[in-house]
Amino acid sequence: MRIIAGTKRGMKLLSPKTDVSRPIIDRVKESLFSVLYKYDLPDGKIVADLFCGVGSLGLEALRRGAKIVTFVEKDPKIIATLEANIQKTGFAEESKVIRSDAFKIGVPANEQQYDLVFVDPPYADTTQIGDGSPLSELLAILTNQLAPDGTIVVRTSKHIQLSEQYGQLQVIERRQWGTMAVTILQKTNK
Repeated sequence: MRIIAGTKRGMKLLSPKTDVSRPIIDRVKESLFSVLYKYDLPDGKIVADLFCGVGSLGLEALRRGAKIVTFVEKDPKIIATLEANIQKTGFAEESKVIRSDAFKIGVPANEQQYDLVFVDPPYADTTQIGDGSPLSELLAILTNQLAPDGTIVVRTSKHIQLSEQYGQLQVIERRQWGTMAVTILQKTNK
């Protein structure tokens, strides 16, 4: 896992000594950020990286001009690696790390609303996607934490297809790479 753009291009990120995380491969990360660019993301935006693991997506967003990233992860061992990666990349001032279960609170209370939120839970936690599911409940929480035209990127197994709409969140794009899928939702005024 590496930073794939800018002055820190090629910098290898540290990984925890565990098999719990599912790192996103560099080629897929590059493709995902190419898609986000057409929505003017993440440059100058306020970003959250939920279930962030070692911070690959959030750190890439910072490298690509995000204003600030809030990282949410519940595993203390992984957080230690995340914090080391933040220090290594030089983004300590633009980063905030919160130890929490994102399914319960989304992004902890903040006076800012988020322009972009990465939601990357373990695939087992995204098999249920209907009303009342943990993912559906999380998306409802995030709706109130998003800026008026905020965007959420949800990473799942390729076998999962999210509903077209979750409250004010509308699917605007779907992509699949290998065994993973990404669904991009945007907040509407409906």
